[in-house]
Amino acid sequence: MRDFPSCFGETGVQVTDSSSSSSNKIYQNLVTCIYQCTFVGQSYLITITWSKTLMGQGVNVSIDDSTNQCLCKLDLKPWLFSKRKGSKSLDVNSCKLDIHWDLSATKFGSGPEPLENFFLAFIFNGEIVLLLGDLRKEAVKKTNANHCLSNAILVSKREHIFGKRVYGTKAQFCDNGQIHDLIIECDSIGTIDPCLSIRIDNKVVMQVKRLRWKFRGNQTILVDNLAIEIFWDVHNWLFGPAIGSAVFMFQTCLAAEKIWESQTFYQPFSLPWNYSQGSRESKSKSGLGFSLILYAWKNE
Repeated sequence: MRDFPSCFGETGVQVTDSSSSSSNKIYQNLVTCIYQCTFVGQSYLITITWSKTLMGQGVNVSIDDSTNQCLCKLDLKPWLFSKRKGSKSLDVNSCKLDIHWDLSATKFGSGPEPLENFFLAFIFNGEIVLLLGDLRKEAVKKTNANHCLSNAILVSKREHIFGKRVYGTKAQFCDNGQIHDLIIECDSIGTIDPCLSIRIDNKVVMQVKRLRWKFRGNQTILVDNLAIEIFWDVHNWLFGPAIGSAVFMFQTCLAAEKIWESQTFYQPFSLPWNYSQGSRESKSKSGLGFSLILYAWKNE
């Protein structure tokens, strides 16, 4: 993870790998959410990736065990090729997990994630272990499942954002917390001394000057009374190919730096189990443990 030398010692953190040159990749409009759930007395990671292509929206589901081994997958192709409403039974360690979805009247914004009028439910032994969407009553009625209090925890969200100088998204750093407007701004074209700034709800919470010397780093801010560690790597913006992306991570876990250094960020569908397990333990003790990872692509 430290193929590029740091300009500011051991406190510098590299968040991209030299083998992941953006010139060899085509950026995609993806949002990936990773939930930790418990059923059959074991913990599992449920990864849900919403995508948007020229053919339309799609969603991919995968379930991993505690060894980070993929147990099963469900891929709903863009709407032209798949049903917007249905169900499927998956085998998870010799147990049946039912997935039900209704996306027939879903409303989308400019991104790949659905905004309203949908549900995606995971049912085990007649109980809902994970339920997404606003059509919760409809989900319970159609699945005939008991809507008990789910133990699912959102441990990570990864998103691809696009812009020329300004990149924006929404961010929620804790369960039932406030949804914030998050803006990343950097003008690296034709500027001798580019500056990086991050705003939350129109308030500047971080600013990095002399960015060519500080293209990787980390800084702690306070949001919703939570200490959030921000890591950034804008090497591709300054020195890489024209279509390269910068990477940002907003991490509420106390062990953020160790997690960051062990992460392989250029693989958008992988998440080491030691991260999720540590996040779960940390969150259960202190209410923390969520990470937001942003891949910021320049639209030239």
